[in-house]
Amino acid sequence: MTITQLLKHLQSGKPLDAVYLIMGQMDYFQRRLKTAFKNVIPEAEQTMNFASYDLETVPLAVGLDDAMAAPFFGERRVVCLDDPVFLTGETKKSKVEHDLDSLEKYLTAPMPSTVLVFFAPYAKLDGRKKIVKQLKKAATTIELGDFSERDVRQFFQAQLQQDAYTIDDNALNQLIQRTDADLTLMMNEKDKLELFSLPEHHIALDAVTGLVRQTLTQNVFDLVNRVLAKNTAGAVALYRELLQAKEEPLRINAILQGQFRLLIQTKVLAKQGYSQGKLASTLKVHPYRVKLALQTQRRFQLTDLNRAYLGLYKVERQMKSTALDPELLFSLFMTQFAGQKVTV
Repeated sequence: MTITQLLKHLQSGKPLDAVYLIMGQMDYFQRRLKTAFKNVIPEAEQTMNFASYDLETVPLAVGLDDAMAAPFFGERRVVCLDDPVFLTGETKKSKVEHDLDSLEKYLTAPMPSTVLVFFAPYAKLDGRKKIVKQLKKAATTIELGDFSERDVRQFFQAQLQQDAYTIDDNALNQLIQRTDADLTLMMNEKDKLELFSLPEHHIALDAVTGLVRQTLTQNVFDLVNRVLAKNTAGAVALYRELLQAKEEPLRINAILQGQFRLLIQTKVLAKQGYSQGKLASTLKVHPYRVKLALQTQRRFQLTDLNRAYLGLYKVERQMKSTALDPELLFSLFMTQFAGQKVTV
C-alpha cells in the first residue's frame, strides 16, 4: 500500500487493519500519517481512545497494555508506538527494557477493536530478527522511501494547487536549493510563503529569498565552492557569517569535511560507472545532494579534493587541541590551500 492509498483509506471511514508498520525517514509523512490515524477517532473520543508512546523512553509493555484495553465509549482505539529501535540492528543499549515476548504474543491475536501503529523512522529493519519477521507478517507495511527531486517538486506543487496557489519555476528552484530538497523543510515553509503571497495566490522568487533561510548544509556547500575556487576572501567572509549566525566552528568543519568526503566518493564511484541513483543508494545520501556533488566534482581534480579534506582534518585537530581562533585557523587553511601548486 502506498502513502496516498493509506491516507485515502483512513479518510474513507472503511474498516482498518489491526496492525500497521510505517517505515522510512520522511518526517513530514510520518507526522501526516499519525494525524490521519488520530482523526479516525471522533474528536470527542480522542482523549480516551488515542494514545502515542515514544519507545525510547516508555516501555513497550505500557503501549501494549493500552492496545489490549477496550475502547472507552467508542468503537475503536488507536495506539501509536514511535521509534521501535529493537526492530533494527542498532546495538546501543536502550534506556528502557522492552518485553518482546509480549509483543510476539499480541501479534498472534491482535485486539480486534484496536489499531496498533508502529512508526519506524529507519532506512531498514533487521530482517534476521524473529520479531521483525513476525511483525512484517502481521502488519500492513507502508514504506516512505526517499523522494527524488522530481517527486518533491511534483508533490509540493500539488499541495500548492490544492490551496489554489502557483509558484514561479525560479522560486521553486530556489526553495529546493535552500532546503536541500527536504520535503519536510519545504512544507514547513509553505504556509509562510502562501501568507506572504496574498492576495495574488502566486509565489514569486522574492518571497523565497526573503523568507526562507538556507540550511547550514547549503551554506557549507556554497563555502565548498569558494574553497575549491581558491577564493580566499569570499570563503573567509562566508565562514565569518556562519560564525556570526552562532554556528559552532566544529560543526561547520564537520559538515565541510562531510561535503568533501562526498565529493571524493562521488568522483571515484562515478568513474566506475555508478549512476546517480546507485550513488545515492550506496552512499545512503539524499539524491539531491548526490546530484549537486556530481555537478561539482566534474570541475575539479581529485588531488584538490583530497588536499582540502586533509587540510580540514588538520583544522579539526587544531580546534580540539589549541586555543587558536577558529576563523584564524580557517584563514590559514585557505591561504595554504589556495597558494599551493597542484600537480595534476
